[in-house]
Amino acid sequence: MIFHIITLFPDAFTSYLNESILKRAIEDRKIKVKFYNPRDFTKGTSYADRRVDDKPYGGGPGMVIEALPVIKAIEKALSKAIGKKTEKNKKNNTTKIIWFTPSGKQFDTLYAKTVAKKYSDIIFVCGRYEGIDARVKKAFKVEEISVGPFVLTGGELPAMVMIDSISRQVSGVLGDINSLEESRSASPDVYTRPDVVEYKGKKYKVPKVLLSGNHKQIDIWKDEQRNKFKK
Repeated sequence: MIFHIITLFPDAFTSYLNESILKRAIEDRKIKVKFYNPRDFTKGTSYADRRVDDKPYGGGPGMVIEALPVIKAIEKALSKAIGKKTEKNKKNNTTKIIWFTPSGKQFDTLYAKTVAKKYSDIIFVCGRYEGIDARVKKAFKVEEISVGPFVLTGGELPAMVMIDSISRQVSGVLGDINSLEESRSASPDVYTRPDVVEYKGKKYKVPKVLLSGNHKQIDIWKDEQRNKFKK
């Protein structure tokens, strides 16, 4: 699985991708993450010449990211994705372009599973400021996705959310497939040693059933807890 990220701020991803499971997945070559900065697709050399935003037509506050630098960045990502495929895969569409917007289709685990199974390359288009010129969506077939009913400063956080969730579905990333919480009898509440934790004179104990060794009763308890959480 290769994630191609169109963003003005690639360094925003550094800390998260360089820690824990995702870092190991990258090192083990289970996933790859590539960045394409629209500024790199402008003709200028100075910062002023490399500006990629301008005032919106029709008025209004803020700035809008210009279409052409983003189009060129997506073109580059597509060429990287298509160039590495075998002749057999070239005949199939195994690349998806995702455009982040609060009004898009709601992202969830089922979507992550489907995408991980169907696609080898995912291109995330991360907007900023007042957004990206809508003509980019007309130049390419994109799917509009939302990670929740709220507005963020840019698409970088949604991209990280999706990379994390989708990567978990890639074989070998978690090491043990049973680590997928959504595929096992998991409880929203978990406990570990010691059996009793004391804080400010009060004792907090692990539920007795978890110490019983009775796996049937433990599974029943987990189901009850999960059902409570759903309510």
